Amino acid sequence: MKIQAVRGMQDILPAQKKLYRRVEDAARATLDAYGYQEVGLPLLEQTRLFQRSVGENTDIVAKEMYTFEDRNGDSLTLRPEGTASCVRFGEENGLFFNQMQRLWYSGPMFRHERPQKGRYRQFEQIGVECFGMPGPDIDSELLLLCARIWRKLGIEDQLRLELNSLGNSETRDQFTTHLVEYLSRYLNDLDEESQRRLKTNPLRILDSKDDRTRDILKEAPVLSQFLDDESRQHIDSLCAMLDQSGVSYLINPAIVRGLDYYNRTVFEWVTDNLGAQGTVCGGGRYDGLVSQLGGKDTPAVGFAMGLDRLAMMLPSVDEDSAGLDIFFVSQGGAARAAAVGLAEDLRNALNAKSIQVHCGGGKFKAQLKKADASGASLAIILGEEEVENGTVGVKYLRSRREQITVNQSELAIWCQSHFGKE
Repeated sequence: MKIQAVRGMQDILPAQKKLYRRVEDAARATLDAYGYQEVGLPLLEQTRLFQRSVGENTDIVAKEMYTFEDRNGDSLTLRPEGTASCVRFGEENGLFFNQMQRLWYSGPMFRHERPQKGRYRQFEQIGVECFGMPGPDIDSELLLLCARIWRKLGIEDQLRLELNSLGNSETRDQFTTHLVEYLSRYLNDLDEESQRRLKTNPLRILDSKDDRTRDILKEAPVLSQFLDDESRQHIDSLCAMLDQSGVSYLINPAIVRGLDYYNRTVFEWVTDNLGAQGTVCGGGRYDGLVSQLGGKDTPAVGFAMGLDRLAMMLPSVDEDSAGLDIFFVSQGGAARAAAVGLAEDLRNALNAKSIQVHCGGGKFKAQLKKADASGASLAIILGEEEVENGTVGVKYLRSRREQITVNQSELAIWCQSHFGKE
């Protein structure tokens, strides 16, 4: 019986991995340009970290975490999200008190959800977290940073920014009371999931996808009616900054996010091109989380973007192409040995170029087909005659030019000149 991948754990093929890397490279370059520092977080954390931060009644903690006891009897969990881990990391390493931090991380997260396109049980995220800055200016910076990444990827026209404010804890408590009172009148008309959430996490009903529940919500109280003055001023200032920077947005009262730690600003970048899994990036403020996990009061804001979904928005790449610059073709033992040595010399001289040596033998014609399929611009050819004469043949694979002969001792200089002219 063949062993297959665990359900919901996707295999990432080379062509797909290139798209992931394109997203990662665009994000890394942008984060570097804004002065953010990359950190590394463990995949495993103590279970109570997520129970205390994400919330006992959230879907993540109640239904989706991969939790187990290790050999010492400690309850551990594969991280379902990165913010709680980053807060634990920063507090444990003394990064927060009287300091401002701009941090980011990347890697897999794990949730036991029903697998479908764009939603996996192991999924890749880039997370960005900022600490020690209470104003709307840092919220604005994060949204401008996102917009710049979308432009680098060429997908800015496919995404829209949706904003909301959750106010402070008193605001949410007042609003939740009125919302529950209103929805209780229609209890039997709500979908089954919303009926359950009415008792455990009423705010999550606001982003219900059930048509009947959405109709009921049209007349429900709106959170903005309950906002405290500071929260209202915060969101108004943020919107003014976005207006000034030319970033368009939509105020969406239904955005509440699925985690208990959010307050004030919450946001999502949404696309209509991925079906049900349309949110590719989301986040907001979580000013109380550091103190909730044992630290001192520390304002904080951040977001996470899904590499899986963003990669699905990019144009596909040729699965057969390795994206090479030079492909070595050789025949005969001496020629194969010479090809390996010359390739190493070129890697030293052309450290920004990708070079591959054909291995495994085969006729010249078959090797040249592989060279062409690799996407390389040049094939370097070595046979018995070239070894004897100390030369190589250079075949142009992407232009109609005659094959030329170059001395092996001059090959690195010739290649430097060739690629320098491109």
